[in-house]
This record gives sequence, C-alpha cells and structure tokens, in this order.
Amino acid sequence: MSQLKRLQRRRLRRMYRVRNKLKRVSTRPRLSVFRSHKHIYAQIIDDTQGRTLAAASTVEKDIRDMVGGYGGNIQAATVVGRIIAERALAAGVRQVVFDRGPYKYHGRVAALADAARDAGLDIGPKKEVQAASAQEETDKKGQKAKGGGKADAAKGKGGEKKKS
Repeated sequence: MSQLKRLQRRRLRRMYRVRNKLKRVSTRPRLSVFRSHKHIYAQIIDDTQGRTLAAASTVEKDIRDMVGGYGGNIQAATVVGRIIAERALAAGVRQVVFDRGPYKYHGRVAALADAARDAGLDIGPKKEVQAASAQEETDKKGQKAKGGGKADAAKGKGGEKKKS
C-alpha cells in the first residue's frame, strides 16, 4: 500500500472516530469544519433531521471582502467563526458540539471554535493546557529516559543478549 493511501486511511479513521463519538455522546447539532489551503468552511448540522441549519465560508463574497481575499489563515477563520455563530443564533441554535473532523484542534480550527464561542455559541469550555498535566507529561518522559520498562526486563539482568 502506498504512503498516500495509508495517510488517507488514517485521516478517514480519525474523522469517523471523532464524528461517531460525538453522535454517541451528544444530541446537540454539530459544528462541522472543513479546511482547504485557500478557504475554510463551517456548517451546523442537525443529524437527527439530516439538515444544515447554518453555514459560512470564505468562499462567500461578503466574507471574502472582510478577510481581504485570502481565506486560508487564522484571521479568516475567526471571521467565519463569528459569522457562523451569528447565523446559528438567528436560526435559534444556542448549543452545539464541535466536530473538528480529521484536523487537530490547533491553528485555524481552534481559532474558528474560539471565535464562535466568543460570539455567543455554546460549544463547551475552552481547551487549555493546565500546568499540572504538563508537569505529569515531563515526569513520564523522565521515566522513559531512565528506563525500567518492559523492554529492559525482557533482556535479562545484563541488559544485552549473549552471542553464542
């Protein structure tokens, strides 16, 4: 299997994993995000009815004029996030669940979610790295560097295999 196919499969698995968890856990409409190199798209979907309740993207002329033509940056994502929140509130949607799809919650995707949250849409609490969890990660890395794992125990007391 080629590397491109393997990457595409991973991406699809990640997308379905995120989406299915959201569908299992929540009955809220979902705020789905798609990003390309030049544009970013967001839509609020009601999965029970299979309908799109609100949508916004940098392809639309009024939004394109607001961001200065290029829609593949964080500034454009914040504009789209603010507008999707305004349209959702106008449609009567107050609470949504954020569907990041196959993308990491980082950069343009996080900027869109934060802008929608700031404009009044209830997505949930903002994700922030806490100092305690960062300390735990450094402790784990320190333990790995010291050794003492299963691999060391399997080698035996000497740490290397004897050559016969």
